[in-house]
Amino acid sequence: MSSLLLIVMYAALCGANTDSQQENIETLMDNVLVLRVPYGQGSMVYVPLTCGEAYQNQPVTWKKNGMELNPPLQGNQIKVLVEEMNGGNYTCHLSPNGEYLNHTVILVQLDPDNRTVILEEKSPEEGHIHCSASNYKGAFDCTWTITQSRSNAAVLLVKAERHLEKIPCELNADGSGVHCDYASCPYGEEQQRISLTVYIHSYSRLESYTKVFYLREIVRPEKLSHLRISEGKVFSWSYPDTWETPVTYYGLQFQVKLVNHGHSCNSDEHIMQHSITDDTKYEVTVKAKKYVFCVRAQDRHTRGPWSHWSQCT
Repeated sequence: MSSLLLIVMYAALCGANTDSQQENIETLMDNVLVLRVPYGQGSMVYVPLTCGEAYQNQPVTWKKNGMELNPPLQGNQIKVLVEEMNGGNYTCHLSPNGEYLNHTVILVQLDPDNRTVILEEKSPEEGHIHCSASNYKGAFDCTWTITQSRSNAAVLLVKAERHLEKIPCELNADGSGVHCDYASCPYGEEQQRISLTVYIHSYSRLESYTKVFYLREIVRPEKLSHLRISEGKVFSWSYPDTWETPVTYYGLQFQVKLVNHGHSCNSDEHIMQHSITDDTKYEVTVKAKKYVFCVRAQDRHTRGPWSHWSQCT
């Protein structure tokens, strides 16, 4: 009786363990499975693979990363043992000529995914992804930087959405960012944030990075255009060509700064004059003959990011 009870308990534990393992396996996209494993614990998980319904009664053999498996695995449906972060590309072939039939990539992600190593953190406030837009029409760009130790990493998938509405994005040619185009109404008030998630892998290690934001938080006006001087001391400029109109509704405010000749507009030292104004002209009152005139813009209402400096020496 006790032996029977032990057998039943063992079978229940094995079944529960199998169910738990299945909960940690997710299909991310076609032909890509993600196995989530806990950090710091040596994991060994059997992952079920299927070559395809069309090959149910065919003599199917399997390879991992192009290499024969030892011992060999055969059959349309198999289970492969994934130890720790050792995933890979499993391909199934028709015996005996080895014709390629299908493949499944197994990637491994730490759970929780808070020990990332692939992307550089730009700052604690900004995180790993920087996003910006030049106006409120809906188009925005996001960029990231891969760490030198993971230079082989590649972007697998980018998802962007707002309130379950998908936003189309196009990956840059070098994989360092995306351009997304969300058809929004520039006059409407934002109710939901945009969510952008980047899935990137280095060998079999998968990491995901998510940035959530309102468009108004990332709108940065482009550099001011047509900066000019008249009468030797009055500077004037125009709104950026890409900025929203009418400017009476989408007003900008301007930061003006004069720094000593030979110094950068980004310098916090050697400032000769400083002011914030809503006007697109400014009269200099310093007596110095040589200086650098700097001006940049910011959305007057949202107080979002400042534009890059425009300057005149």
